[in-house]
Amino acid sequence: MPATTENNQGSFLGRISIRRNQVMSMDGSHDQELEDLELFQKHVGDRFSDLLSSTAEDPSGDALLSIAWLRKLLDEFLCCEAEFKAVVLMGRDPSQIAKPPLDKLLPELLDRSVKSLDVCNAVALGLDAVKNLQRLAEIAVAALHVAPLGDGQVRRAKKALSALVAAMLHDDAAKGTERSRSFGRRGNNTNTNTNKDRPGHARSLSWTMARNWSAAKQIHAMSSNLAAPRGAESSGLAQPVYVMSTVLVFVMWTLVAAVPCQERSGLGTHFPLPRQLGWAHPMIGLQEKIVEEWKKKEKKGSVGLLEEMQRMEKLGQSLIEFADSFQFPGETERLEEVKKQVEELGEICKKMEEGLEPLQQQIREVFHRVVRSRTEFLVVLDQAGKLPTPTV
Repeated sequence: MPATTENNQGSFLGRISIRRNQVMSMDGSHDQELEDLELFQKHVGDRFSDLLSSTAEDPSGDALLSIAWLRKLLDEFLCCEAEFKAVVLMGRDPSQIAKPPLDKLLPELLDRSVKSLDVCNAVALGLDAVKNLQRLAEIAVAALHVAPLGDGQVRRAKKALSALVAAMLHDDAAKGTERSRSFGRRGNNTNTNTNKDRPGHARSLSWTMARNWSAAKQIHAMSSNLAAPRGAESSGLAQPVYVMSTVLVFVMWTLVAAVPCQERSGLGTHFPLPRQLGWAHPMIGLQEKIVEEWKKKEKKGSVGLLEEMQRMEKLGQSLIEFADSFQFPGETERLEEVKKQVEELGEICKKMEEGLEPLQQQIREVFHRVVRSRTEFLVVLDQAGKLPTPTV
């Protein structure tokens, strides 16, 4: 993450830690708590504003839904999640988060967290499918880099590119990889704390997606009861819970839109975002851009909006047209054009080679962070349930 973002987060978390350990009057504590809640919302708005501004048509910026942009999105999610826990949990009496409306809102957030684990699984599986597409593109690049081009090389490239484009035009491309994945630690990096922190959802850590599982239905279930706090609740702890729920749903929705996932029909439908709240404005801007791209591709049946995949599809179709009309030795002008397209396709493959594995690692980190945070909240709620009922 950028140094300024990291510094802002560190100072924010340190500030809350110091305050919660100080002895303050009730009035002063309330005023400072309101200030912390406002600052948390401002940080969320700033983070998504940075993500929105980076999608502007600037050659030096990361394109919307590119691998690099998705990695930034996950970085920002992890920062938001850390600050959310600091605001709601750090140094707080367990009885405070067991009172209405948190006694209802927190279990709803924890339920969304469980659903997000399945989305993380599906996205990681989808990234494996993207790697398969990358390998097909690499076969075509290797074949078309030969000079002079012959009929054999062109036929080999066409076969790989035809398979690539066909896979990208079917909504079940994410099923193209059948091996199961596991988010458990590998090799010597085994973390014994992972097992200790894990709640009773071990099934999510080693999996294959069920045949009837639907990414679109999962996102819909996560957003179905998402409603902004009203009245006095809008200035209390209900607000950060709502903010974090919205961030979680938005991030999972974006990942499913970008990466091939099982059963995504209807995903282009907006889920509600509060236009009256400033922190949500950049998120709304991003949502509108993604929905616009989704509508363009939905009619064609494209499996994902990942920017590298979109460019790969266009180049693949153009090179297939070249292969269909190729006659040895080929026209010089057309061969020069093809050479540039092959170089561009090779650059995309390089970006995928460098970026897909780190992106999968971030998905794994998000998965484990969600599991740990859910456990922490369950522990506090359990403690609150064991507190003696105050006498009237």
